Amino acid sequence: MKQQQFGSGGPQVSVIGQGTWYIDRGDRTRAVAALRRGIDLGMTHIDTAEMYGDAELVIAEAIAGQRDDAFLVSKVLPSNASRRGTVTACERSLKRLNTDRLDCYLLHWRGSYPLAETVAAFEQLVGAGKIRSWGVSNFDVEDLDELLVVAGEGKIACNQVLYHLKERAIEHAVIPWCKQHGTAVVAYSPFGHDDFPGPQSKGGAVLQTVAKAHGASPRQVALAFLTREPELFAIPKASSEQHAADNAAASRLVLGADDIAALDKAFPRGPKPRGLPIL
Repeated sequence: MKQQQFGSGGPQVSVIGQGTWYIDRGDRTRAVAALRRGIDLGMTHIDTAEMYGDAELVIAEAIAGQRDDAFLVSKVLPSNASRRGTVTACERSLKRLNTDRLDCYLLHWRGSYPLAETVAAFEQLVGAGKIRSWGVSNFDVEDLDELLVVAGEGKIACNQVLYHLKERAIEHAVIPWCKQHGTAVVAYSPFGHDDFPGPQSKGGAVLQTVAKAHGASPRQVALAFLTREPELFAIPKASSEQHAADNAAASRLVLGADDIAALDKAFPRGPKPRGLPIL
C-alpha cells in the first residue's frame, strides 16, 4: 500500500484509507471482516466520528489486537466543540473505540464555538497523549485562514472534504491552500453519494476506457485520480472484503498524463462555487 506524509512533519499514512459512515447499519460481522481485510491489505488509515452512530464500536472490534497497526481518526461534533466539551467527546470516543489515543482528531465542521476554544482543547489532548495530531473537516479557505491565525503554522494536520469525480470544487482554492501550509487533504465520499458515474454516461464511458487500458476497475481509476498528488488521501467505505480489496488495489495504479487529461475533460471541475460543497 502506498503511503505518504500526513500533514507537516506527520507520519507516513496509507493513501487509501477506510471510511465508516453508515457502517453500523448493515451486517456487523460483514463490516468487521471488511475493515480487517482492508487493514491486512495496508489500508490502515481508518476514519470515523462520534456522529456515525455505532461505527466506533464496529471499529473497536475490527482493530482488536492490532491497534498499533492502525492510523485512527475520529471527529467531534461542532455542538460539542467547546474546550471542555471537546475533551469530554474525545474521551467518550476513546472509550467506544477501546483505545487510549487517537492518531488524529478533527472538528467535524465549523460551528458556533470559537476556534480558539477547540484548538485549546486539541492541544490539551495532545499534551495528555490522548491524540497525536488534530485537524478539521469541511473547512473552506476563509475558515482555514482564521484557524491558522489561532493555531499557527504546522498544526493543522488535515482538512477532510467532499471530493469525487463529479465534485472537484476543492481544486480551486482548498487544495492549493493545504499544499502551501503542509496540510493533508482527505477526500470523503470519493465515489459520490450513491452517484458513481455509470458506463452509459459520457463521463462513465471515459472512465471505463481508462480502466480497461490499465486492467483496473472504474472505482480504482477514480481513487487513483483523486490521490494523484502527494497531499491527497481518500477514505472510501467498503461493504465487503472484496470491496475492500478492490479499493486497496487502487494504490498501485499510476495514471499517465493522457489518462489524467481524459478524466479532467470528462469530469471538469467547473467554476469556483460560492461556498464549499459538503454532505
